[in-house]
Amino acid sequence: MGSQWEQVVVDSEDPARLARWWAEALGYHIVHEEPDEVEIRRTPDAVPGLLFLTVPEPKTTKNRLHLDLIPDDQEAEVERLVDMGARPVDIGQGETGWVVLADPEGNEFCILRARTT
Repeated sequence: MGSQWEQVVVDSEDPARLARWWAEALGYHIVHEEPDEVEIRRTPDAVPGLLFLTVPEPKTTKNRLHLDLIPDDQEAEVERLVDMGARPVDIGQGETGWVVLADPEGNEFCILRARTT
């Protein structure tokens, strides 16, 4: 029997705040909340989810794992997320077809160009 991907765990200084930010960014909902952990999913039974856990130390280096998001309109999505508190970051990507942003706690993620059929 194989394994099913349940969730991605995100270390966080403030899991409630960061989970709410990502829930708004992705159109997800909070499905579980305790003082030191908050989980969001598209729907309560949809996997994978994102689980935000409290850690005492701040983020210090580039993520080894990140999310790639693919919107209908890359420019509009970048603007929306920056308006929500994301910020553009340079991780040495150079000129690319994607935009690298960081969430309010500095976790990098990419906004890809829309797929063409």
